[in-house]
Amino acid sequence: MPAHTTTNTDDSLERATATIRTSHDDPDLVARALRPDNTDEMETVTDGDSVVTRIERESTSGLHSTVDDYVVNLEVAVDVARTAREAGVATDATAQSPAPPASSSSSAPSTPSTSNADAADEQRDNPTDTGTVSDTDTDNTHDTNE
Repeated sequence: MPAHTTTNTDDSLERATATIRTSHDDPDLVARALRPDNTDEMETVTDGDSVVTRIERESTSGLHSTVDDYVVNLEVAVDVARTAREAGVATDATAQSPAPPASSSSSAPSTPSTSNADAADEQRDNPTDTGTVSDTDTDNTHDTNE
């Protein structure tokens, strides 16, 4: 038997694995954006300001393909987080109490309204699945070699 071969006593196959760790301003939001596209062979968690994804596949070619897909999905998730931050939409990490309403000269009772923070809470609590990021019918191209 060649020196580089590993013998498994439990008859399991060797599996190719990768762990990808990236730092973000809002890692919880990025991780939530990534999870719908994860396969059963992937796990995404947060660790401080990092998103950590572990991928395990039966072959290195399968691992390579999954990592390529993950990188595309990660770029979209980062864009989502950036857009939410720039739009001032509150996320778990940035949620703040809404500013008090401007004083009015009328003494009529105010009626409740839905704020951007309420809309963000609703989307977080009841996310809408719009499909995978890696749908093949897109006209967009992506180069992961940048």
